[in-house]
Amino acid sequence: MPGTTSRFGRLSTWLGRFSVVLVLLGPAAAHFELVRPIVGFGTFGVGLLASILSLITGLLALIVGPYRSRTAAGMVPAILIIAAVFFASGARQDIPRINDITTDTDSPPQFVNAESLPDNIGRDMTYPGVEFAAQQKEGYPDLAPLVLAVPPDEAFKQVAAMARSMDGWRITREDPAARAVEGYDTTKLFRFKDDFVIEVRPLDSHSQVQMRSKSRDGKGDVGTNAKRINAFFARLGS
Repeated sequence: MPGTTSRFGRLSTWLGRFSVVLVLLGPAAAHFELVRPIVGFGTFGVGLLASILSLITGLLALIVGPYRSRTAAGMVPAILIIAAVFFASGARQDIPRINDITTDTDSPPQFVNAESLPDNIGRDMTYPGVEFAAQQKEGYPDLAPLVLAVPPDEAFKQVAAMARSMDGWRITREDPAARAVEGYDTTKLFRFKDDFVIEVRPLDSHSQVQMRSKSRDGKGDVGTNAKRINAFFARLGS
């Protein structure tokens, strides 16, 4: 029995060490563009899986035999990684697992230029529809367009100028006639690229700013697209 317990303990320790390496290596490699963002994220995911296995085998070692202090110490890296990912991912906030967020789910802003970008060739850039809309309304009930107390043409000038000033944003289309701005943002850690489009629409004598932000990779966005919209609106409305 002691030998079995010892094997569980050693496995937990090595899995914990392995998870730390991968969890650090994946984001670092993606951030410095040594690998594609999705590869770095996948490496990170394997590291997270290793930490979960480390926790499970460590618990088994605690249950099966007497080597409590040794096996508990081996689980510490795994516990820290799982806790950090849980809080950083927003899992406790019930963030919906969607990656296309818009301030108008009935008539969302449309991408025009994004479909011609090399990374988007062959991708469907249309809004997913009622399923995403329902999840968004439940997950982000306060997300709404921004109203500016100026005519649409003046509002568009403000929107375009602010978009050009946003850190990390690359503007690919600026259309005064349609009062629309398109571009993409690059996330800071994994260097994922997310497309966005902003439209200024008339609202009586004022203007209504509608925005849509869509991730290129993955099925969820851990709240990144909604945060991008809120951050832009906060600066624009200040």
